[in-house]
Amino acid sequence: MLELLQVNPNSGEPIYRQLSEQIIHLIVGGQLPAQTVLPSVRQIANHLAVNPMTVSRAIQQLVEQGWLERRRGQSTMVAAGPHLQASAATLLQPQLTALLASAQQLGLTEQQLIELIAQQWRDMSDS
Repeated sequence: MLELLQVNPNSGEPIYRQLSEQIIHLIVGGQLPAQTVLPSVRQIANHLAVNPMTVSRAIQQLVEQGWLERRRGQSTMVAAGPHLQASAATLLQPQLTALLASAQQLGLTEQQLIELIAQQWRDMSDS
């Protein structure tokens, strides 16, 4: 799981938020199924070269939101629950809204936008 996590300290987004969003995407994408045990806070912090308190904050936020569960004396694991029904489309909605607004401001047609997305998808798949 650790190899799937990356943070960008130069991003304007706080590291704890980057981490929590990535874990949610891994859960929704199926890479972290329910009951999967997460590495310890210290292991994640060492892997990402960040402060353990930053990782702890992200994990605590995900516990409070119901994505993860913590039990005293046990490792943190992916929770089983109705929130797992969240779809990729739901998670991408804010970015899609921003993309569509930008495309409209630039005067792109729906077809032009679809072609740009398809080309970018192909370029990413080739690398």
